[in-house]
Amino acid sequence: MSSTTRSSFGMPVSRRAVVPSAAALAAALTALSASPASAAPATGDHRTGAADAVVLRAGLDVSLLDKTVRVPVNASLNDVHAPGNAARTALSVRVGGAEQGRPVELLRADAATARATADEGTATGRAELVRAKVHVPGLPLLSLIEVRQVTSEAVCRAGQRPTATSNLLGPVTVLGKKITLSTGGTTDVDVPGVGRVRLDLSKTATTSHTGAATALELAVDVNPLKLGVAEVHGRVTLVRAGCETPAGAGKPAEQPPAPARQAPAKEATRTSGDGIKPQTVADKRDLAETGGSSATPWIAGAAGLLVAGGGGAVIAARRRAAARGRG
Repeated sequence: MSSTTRSSFGMPVSRRAVVPSAAALAAALTALSASPASAAPATGDHRTGAADAVVLRAGLDVSLLDKTVRVPVNASLNDVHAPGNAARTALSVRVGGAEQGRPVELLRADAATARATADEGTATGRAELVRAKVHVPGLPLLSLIEVRQVTSEAVCRAGQRPTATSNLLGPVTVLGKKITLSTGGTTDVDVPGVGRVRLDLSKTATTSHTGAATALELAVDVNPLKLGVAEVHGRVTLVRAGCETPAGAGKPAEQPPAPARQAPAKEATRTSGDGIKPQTVADKRDLAETGGSSATPWIAGAAGLLVAGGGGAVIAARRRAAARGRG
């Protein structure tokens, strides 16, 4: 059976209820102050980019013996791809069966390199060709094209717009004719009794996340008479590079806006009528991600005051009850 007495504030006090109530409130405040704010999830995507480079890529359709036999010729030289780091430096490429059973050397160069690299920050493709001659089946003594130096490069960096460039240095000879190429334009070369070639120079294209550069793109339509080859049609690509930007890598994750700082709660102060001004707890949004806040010391202090106040009320009530018993 619990006894009830009156506190110094004129309110009935249960001996069994005072301490548990104060302790429960203190525990609640302590739990509130110790509750950590949830950490923002990581949003960064660390996927690497991609890059590619090739010195020569040929896709030709060769017709033999008055078009009764058709031989596809598909070949590439130093074709590399990334992620990772890839490079090749072969100087020639041969194909067989397209010229009366004899092998055909499509390209011969002093230097031919292709490199592609890609990681979480940058993807780069680069190709270069120096002093090169390109042949097609049916023209063993006449070059389709001769170039002195050609380079292409595509660079994709995280957080930046991709870039793509191609450079052609020195003279260019097509089907034995030295020509002048317009920068970034198209040139047609027609040689009677041999054929026709259309050249696209320095083709570049970029988007928000990709880049590509092709130094020379040749559309070939050759009909070499009296050479045992009826027709050669197709395309030849010289010195191409491309890239794709790493997805989100190198770009810092967006941080949520910092909440407004709250003033720490003031200590409880006595008011008229023997009342207690309620304690105000700082907004929980003021908690840092580690779990603490600027109001933590005030909350802990308030909890201590409540525990001490509850215990004092019980002691005072017991003394008054004992005094009345003696009286």
